Amino acid sequence: MDTAERAALVARHTEEVVTEDELETLLAETAEPTAYIGYAPTGEMHIGHFTTIRKLADFIDAGLDVTVLVADLHAHLDDEKSPFELLDARSEYYRLAIEGMVAAAGADPDAVSFTRGTDYQLEEPYTLQLYRLLADTTISRAQRAGSEVVRQSDNPKLGGLVYTLMQSLDVAALDADIAYGGIDQRGIYMLAREELPDHGFDKPLCVFAPLLSGLSGGKQSSSDRASGVFLTDDADTVAEKIDGAYCPAGEVADNGVLEYLQRLVFPVLAVRDDPLVVERPEEYGGDLSYDAYGELESDFVAGELHPADLKPAAAAAIDDVIAPVRERLLDHPEVLAEAYPETWG
Repeated sequence: MDTAERAALVARHTEEVVTEDELETLLAETAEPTAYIGYAPTGEMHIGHFTTIRKLADFIDAGLDVTVLVADLHAHLDDEKSPFELLDARSEYYRLAIEGMVAAAGADPDAVSFTRGTDYQLEEPYTLQLYRLLADTTISRAQRAGSEVVRQSDNPKLGGLVYTLMQSLDVAALDADIAYGGIDQRGIYMLAREELPDHGFDKPLCVFAPLLSGLSGGKQSSSDRASGVFLTDDADTVAEKIDGAYCPAGEVADNGVLEYLQRLVFPVLAVRDDPLVVERPEEYGGDLSYDAYGELESDFVAGELHPADLKPAAAAAIDDVIAPVRERLLDHPEVLAEAYPETWG
């Protein structure tokens, strides 16, 4: 695989690469570039996480050395979204879930390195470097950088501001060439690109994944189980959620069903070399088979594919994708119970 092919693989199915020229230079000059993504172990993981994690399979295929940071301290600093006493249990759950998603995406989980924030964020030189960033950064700059990530208020807690600077510093602490995350992380990583060179570190290249719309419109949320498909949802629950999802005929904007198919299902089907089959009665034209998302969207917009036919096919395909992850998690009920005692205890 040449440099252009590797760059295309890294960049596909993303929202933005900052910058594409830097990516090509990195791949041309570095034998095994490093990439990292961080997840704060807060609420249960859902299909929105899966679309982001699926991308790690592309990174591995492109020859990147991939690290996942289970950012346990961040989970507590962000308005105590995870109580301190649950950090260990939720960190274990996140690792189990992420390994399952990587495997379901067709990659080897052993190719991913895991670390926790508490493995290095409490020691020098990290703490000293963090204090230096704190001295250099204004409150308004930190608030602006983290506005799409940490909980906002008129009187924010200091933890949310420190969270932003820690995430910027994590790029350097983990020696990552590429910072990867959802597009909501853009402000934080732009801060990293501005500040890290002044502290003796390289400017990180950034790759951003798109965010999925919720099934009822708006953004998916781990705190709202109705907003999306969760990794432990069974087949009937998936079908019920997709059946009730916002999916008006011919409309693509804010259509969570189409986004699930585009961002997760079709990329996984491509790895398996399988089509998406939409079953229809012969009187309505018979079954449809799609090898690529673009073909399906064109038919949907043109009125050739009705939501009533699309939704059952989408639900079945989504369930098939998450099934191995669900099985992995349900095989460890003690992990779920310890991490989320209010739901699984």
